[in-house]
Amino acid sequence: MTAKVSIRGLYKIFGPNDKAMVDKVRNGLTKPELLEQHQHVLGLEDINVEMQSGEITVIMGLSGSGKSTLIRHLNRLIDPTAGEILVDGQDVMQLGPSDLRELRRKMMSMVFQKFALLPHKTVLQNAEMPLSIQGREQSEMDREARKWLNRVGLDGFEDRFPSQLSGGMQQRVGIARALTANTDIMLMDEAFSALDPLIRTDMQNLLLELQKELHKTIIFITHDLDEALKLADHLVILKDGAVVQQGEPQHILLNPNDPYIEDFVSDINRARVLRVRSVMKPLAAEVKIDGDVDAKSNLEKIIALSGGDTTKSYRVVEDGQAIGLVEMVDLVRALVPRASGTK
Repeated sequence: MTAKVSIRGLYKIFGPNDKAMVDKVRNGLTKPELLEQHQHVLGLEDINVEMQSGEITVIMGLSGSGKSTLIRHLNRLIDPTAGEILVDGQDVMQLGPSDLRELRRKMMSMVFQKFALLPHKTVLQNAEMPLSIQGREQSEMDREARKWLNRVGLDGFEDRFPSQLSGGMQQRVGIARALTANTDIMLMDEAFSALDPLIRTDMQNLLLELQKELHKTIIFITHDLDEALKLADHLVILKDGAVVQQGEPQHILLNPNDPYIEDFVSDINRARVLRVRSVMKPLAAEVKIDGDVDAKSNLEKIIALSGGDTTKSYRVVEDGQAIGLVEMVDLVRALVPRASGTK
């Protein structure tokens, strides 16, 4: 499968002599040493990530990990010190000013944490902005913006101003604006972080609902592991500007490869975020089946279904086909965090 976005050997060093510092970092100079000895800041170190078309790639880490710096490289709001950024196989570092503007207008849209709505424009006018920048006809702008405002639940609010909306509604305008642009790639930088927990959950559900229909390539930045596990097809965890672990979220949760990741996942409600598919095994003819469960169901639902009886076993089905078996005793084992390197 060809990646929609490929990041290869990406480094970002902040300072007046950044390019000369790359070899020092490659030769083992650490982030604290770089700052102490050369007064340069290591933002990103040897990032290699493949982002597949139609998937949600979540990049997460604590404050200062480099996640927001990384996403800003994709549309070249920040230029790397070294490395490649490929979109559909084209190195964006080779784009001139005109082609770069086209990339930002037609290939990538962005949803910001602070909404970034223009306060003097109506909801409809804010949603129309990407098409206005592209020079589209007013009738097309109006039709497309209204369609997406309706899709995100803002039908009837077109003539309101941002100050008349709640935070969650303002972020819905931001999402509608990104969808109106009709770009293949959506960049979402801590898009839900400023929202209250219940509204945040609603927005996550809305994004997943839209993604089922639209199959966008979404790069989503967050510091929240619950959010990352809920949204990600591919999860990338950063620490101090470097990738600590990446892969399918359920696999990372069950197989942390670093003490940093172990700490991240230790307090997670595993029953709520782990899916049946992650703990199933091949069907066995000799096992008594107590019912069918969906492969995408979380373990919490299966525990409720079993009534806590660890002797029960369930056939796992997906799209009407049996694909495996989950035994309650294995499910219970999966609820206990396992340190990396142990069996």
